Amino acid sequence: MRKNLLALALALSVTPAFAQEKTFELKISHWVPASHPLQKAMEDWGAAVEKASGGTIKYKVFPAQQLGKAKDHYNMARDGIADVTYVNPGYDPGVFPIIGAGELPFLMSDAKGGSEGLDAWYRKYAEKEMKDVKFCLAFIHSPSSFHSRTKKIVVPEDIKGLRIRPAHATMGNFVTLLGGTNVQSSAPEVRDIIERGVADGVTFPWGSLVLFGVDKVTKYHMDAPLYVTTFAFVMNKDKYNEMSDRQKKAIDDNCNTEAAGRVGEPWGKFEDAGVDKVKAEPGQEVYTLTPDQLAQWKKAAEPLVKTWADGVKAKGVDPDAAMAELKASLAKYNALTQ
Repeated sequence: MRKNLLALALALSVTPAFAQEKTFELKISHWVPASHPLQKAMEDWGAAVEKASGGTIKYKVFPAQQLGKAKDHYNMARDGIADVTYVNPGYDPGVFPIIGAGELPFLMSDAKGGSEGLDAWYRKYAEKEMKDVKFCLAFIHSPSSFHSRTKKIVVPEDIKGLRIRPAHATMGNFVTLLGGTNVQSSAPEVRDIIERGVADGVTFPWGSLVLFGVDKVTKYHMDAPLYVTTFAFVMNKDKYNEMSDRQKKAIDDNCNTEAAGRVGEPWGKFEDAGVDKVKAEPGQEVYTLTPDQLAQWKKAAEPLVKTWADGVKAKGVDPDAAMAELKASLAKYNALTQ
């Protein structure tokens, strides 16, 4: 009887605190199709927050640029157009130089470990360049490379004279360095620009190549771990600050390195599966590089590190220390390219 009374008293003492909490419905926005694995990753993230909050934080996911263009997603979170957004920092050249370390060629080997390693490293730097939002987590997709329509790209010299849609600012710098021309577009627009002859090729991950139909307008595919793209989930600060401590904890418990791995891993598997899909299509040529060709690409990419370092110095960060920390973090999570 005494136990029952204590349980009742405890329940009565807790319930009013829950009742006083405001209920939120988070608008979660991204810019890839609802059929992309990111959709489920964001739904799973929202469901985990809802459960942790005792049902007081609900969510709705808006895919495919419904709330705004891909490039605008950081500002959308900052301005409250959406509450949580999916950001490609490389869509804004020069704005987020520190996290751009993850875009440097031949650095990461695995989506899950790369996501965890990047996220664990970036947490100490996020406030320096993403201070207008609440940083949630960072992650990557699987390593990928060049896909082209009419010319096989084997060595760096092959880029000269080509019009390439780069995945982000770092790959854009690489294309320029090699004598190519950049064509800017968001991921959903890539098939169209290649089909119309505006671009000759693209840097794109494998599964998304098929999902966006880019495989229908390309023929030559370099199978090499040339680059990854860094991404982030960010949240509107005002919305977060309106929440109770318990609700903030529900958000914080899903904005961490473990959560970054949960987002990166399924996307990585999806992209990796795309290699065999493209190989199975008639008329496609998927090719690997010889050790000598790979060495040429690595040598050609060396100036990108200096460009990255200069941008990081402007943020008051020591690039040598930051890069050493990133490599150590990637090694810890078994995702550092050898």
